[in-house]
Amino acid sequence: MTTAAELLARKQQLIERLQEAPGPHERDEIERLLAMIDDALNGLDEAPPDVED
Repeated sequence: MTTAAELLARKQQLIERLQEAPGPHERDEIERLLAMIDDALNGLDEAPPDVED
């Protein structure tokens, strides 16, 4: 599984947890993790493509 696929799978799991109405502390943690995943995905989008020789 690629890095992007792993990040997207983790993001989906966290979104599902948000839909289960977590407590305020857990919600904050989930939102923090989602922000980190979004930053990582954005970094992958900005990275130059791998060049094979």
